[in-house]
Amino acid sequence: MLKIGPYKLSNRVALAPMAGVTDLPFRRLCRELGAGLVVSEMISSNPQLSHTRKTRLRTQHDREPALRSVQIAGSDPDEMAAAARHNVTLGAQIIDINMGCPAKKVCRKAAGSALLQDQSLVTAILQAVVAAVDVPVTLKIRTGTSPQTRTGVQIARIAEDAGISALAVHGRTRACKFRGAAEYDTIAAIVAATEFPVYANGDITTPQQAAAVIAHTDAAGVMIGRAAQGQPWLCGQIASYLDTGITALAPTSERQLDIILRHLADIHQFYGDFMGVRIARKHAGWYLQHQNNAADLRQGFNALTAPEDQLHYIKLHFCQNTAQGIAA
Repeated sequence: MLKIGPYKLSNRVALAPMAGVTDLPFRRLCRELGAGLVVSEMISSNPQLSHTRKTRLRTQHDREPALRSVQIAGSDPDEMAAAARHNVTLGAQIIDINMGCPAKKVCRKAAGSALLQDQSLVTAILQAVVAAVDVPVTLKIRTGTSPQTRTGVQIARIAEDAGISALAVHGRTRACKFRGAAEYDTIAAIVAATEFPVYANGDITTPQQAAAVIAHTDAAGVMIGRAAQGQPWLCGQIASYLDTGITALAPTSERQLDIILRHLADIHQFYGDFMGVRIARKHAGWYLQHQNNAADLRQGFNALTAPEDQLHYIKLHFCQNTAQGIAA
């Protein structure tokens, strides 16, 4: 059984934190459909941003079941410690630290994966955050700053020594961004060099791939990112396969339609009509990507400006005409 601090997780599959994706509606849905752990969108540790609308939305946990894991990002140890304490008061049960994001706007501030080039700063941040809160602290990293400087093992050892409870490793470097294929040898080396639970992340899109990555790395679990977009049931399918060796069917067309409609309605309710309609467009695009005439369907959906019109459009046009799941 995978544990993070005192918490026993229901399975070995986590939903990766993704900015603009893993908001409260999506986290609740993925948890309902079988993810063992879900992690919030990245929250800046900058105190000047703590009262913005974006931050307020990202720190809401209304009706969110345990475990509530909140990811914070920044480069100042004191600010990161303060952000950790603040989010615990708001309901976080796990604090996750972002040292994996390769986005320019994050790395320009020496945060995210840019931190991997400064091991002394990594140490200071991890020690400050662990000391600041009484909940488990986890960490997400990449394998290094470039293929020539894969420092993942060194960073992982620093993290374990600092008291980090679990680690997620994306199998690319900062320089790779999302290009090329993820590599898992570095993750295997990290697992061999440490004792805490390690999640393998990167290019895992099927239950069989998840099992193969665990076999290759001996990781405690897998973390699913972009593959869950448009397939919020994927984490549950993977968890079932890892536990039983049996590939669960994707939800039926009717069940998928119900999931999509509830998800879009939850987005509308959470963000309000104006923003909700706009945020629903990207999720609808992912749900529609496997349909015949997907580009035309997305274009038609994106032209809609009212929540009720979006829901009606999905009812009319969503149909299961491609194999999104894998037969048992």
